[in-house]
Amino acid sequence: FFMRVHFEAPQGTARPALDARVAALRERFAMQATLHALAATPRVLLLVSQHGHCLNDLLFRQHSGQLRIDVPAIVSNHTHYEALARSYGTAFHHLPLPAGASAADKRAQEQQIEALVTAHGVDLLVLARYMQILSPQFCAFVHGRAINIHHSFLPSFKGAKPYAQARERGVKLIGATAHYITADLDEGPIIEQEVERVDHSMSPDELAAVGRDVECVTLARAVRWHVEHRVLMNGHKTVVFR
Repeated sequence: FFMRVHFEAPQGTARPALDARVAALRERFAMQATLHALAATPRVLLLVSQHGHCLNDLLFRQHSGQLRIDVPAIVSNHTHYEALARSYGTAFHHLPLPAGASAADKRAQEQQIEALVTAHGVDLLVLARYMQILSPQFCAFVHGRAINIHHSFLPSFKGAKPYAQARERGVKLIGATAHYITADLDEGPIIEQEVERVDHSMSPDELAAVGRDVECVTLARAVRWHVEHRVLMNGHKTVVFR
């Protein structure tokens, strides 16, 4: 049984008093429960590689007031979006990973990201088309607080070129999947999925353009629902209170 309750506390109620009452309820009913202040602004670290549409969309939504988050920094293994970060007044950290980097080098780069998470008090990581396979150690470090956008309607068409695969198979719908990351590539608990109708006349580039729009919308929803504490993990699944 899952439940999300949104309430306004009486004026002057101290947070410690609320925490104590919730703790008493947890013990009485042997349940799991957490208390969150919706007025708080979650701190979100954005990770990106070479495709910036999701990054740009999230930054725009934040600065236009559509998405209540604070972005203390952007991390990338490329320098493509340093100017974009600068235009929003956001710190940019270039943490390169050369092609063929060893597992030790990849882990060292991940530890730099972990240090940024700790230093900035980050609540959520968003892989906004960050195209790196993450180690089990890193996945454990960010368990339940890292969201990835996959450019496909999972579980179909995994890999780097799903739109070429989709055209080859003559699909009529393409989509995107936002999910929590786990050590199993693209198999974490799904938060949101969206699809768009397409047809045989569309080229791979046209399919990709449609896909980019779907990815942006899907990821933005997942991020908003997470920071508003509307998503509860339930094993390999999620419960989402829209």
